Amino acid sequence: MGRDQSPSKGGNVRDDMIGLEHYLTVAATLFVIGIFGLFLNRKNVIILLMSIELMLLAVNINLVAFSSFLGDLTGQVFTLFVLTVAAAEAAIGLAILVCFFRNRGSIAVEDVNVMKG
Repeated sequence: MGRDQSPSKGGNVRDDMIGLEHYLTVAATLFVIGIFGLFLNRKNVIILLMSIELMLLAVNINLVAFSSFLGDLTGQVFTLFVLTVAAAEAAIGLAILVCFFRNRGSIAVEDVNVMKG
């Protein structure tokens, strides 16, 4: 039996390989969880930031999966840029959140309108 043959079915395709559709399913699930986090929870800013991070992670999984599937490194390089922007977004968002909490004493989303000048 060759390397690519499955001992149980005798076929030419390995059943234990993780294919592109598996990565796309995981990415779609993470993206939907992020969307639900944005729409269902409008009161907690930290959960909103985590939902955005989940959506960016899903996009990164898609970029890396397609990059690996096509044999091109462009998607993986672009993923590094997206991760850099996501890290900066998280740092700046949390810094704004800490400053807002020091001034107002809460991090409720309803109180953010007070910041308008």
